[in-house]
Amino acid sequence: MQEITEIRWHARGGQGAVTAAKMVAEVALSQNKYFQAFPEYGPERSGAPIVAFTRLSDGPIQIYSAIEHPDYVLVLDPTLLDVVDVTAGTGENAVVIVNSEEDAADVGTRPEMSGKRVYAVPATRIALETIKRAIPNTPLIGALVRVSGLFPLEGVMDEVRDSLSKKFPEEVVDANLEAVKRGYEEVSGI
Repeated sequence: MQEITEIRWHARGGQGAVTAAKMVAEVALSQNKYFQAFPEYGPERSGAPIVAFTRLSDGPIQIYSAIEHPDYVLVLDPTLLDVVDVTAGTGENAVVIVNSEEDAADVGTRPEMSGKRVYAVPATRIALETIKRAIPNTPLIGALVRVSGLFPLEGVMDEVRDSLSKKFPEEVVDANLEAVKRGYEEVSGI
């Protein structure tokens, strides 16, 4: 049986979770892997809780449902921890990466984090300092790369550059690349 890596992204509309899920899938494609990336929307408005999913594998993926038992959970908005059960369906070795100014040890004291590998990265601060907007997706991609080891950082940087350069000017692309790098460097875990 092939191994499939499943990633679930929790965010609010407008924080870039859907874009992040797709970027990670594009990285997988560039690494000759199979992938799926798709969102699940609730009320379709900015600020509403949303979930996005990414599946990665070395072989074809024959699953066509939402991810119920993720290996990795990324939380782009820490206020969702009090609203949504972001750890629903996770196993004992699941990895949870939270956009938070708190230490990972503090985030890990929450009851739902018991038995999980918890990491924190100040993604909103990094985004504000680099891209000048509170869109934490690219710093969280960097944190995921560091924690998971799924891809080499340089491959991710190349894909982010290619993806964003189709839509944004060079200074925005460079700022996002710096955000990825800082997310990679500044993630901490317990």
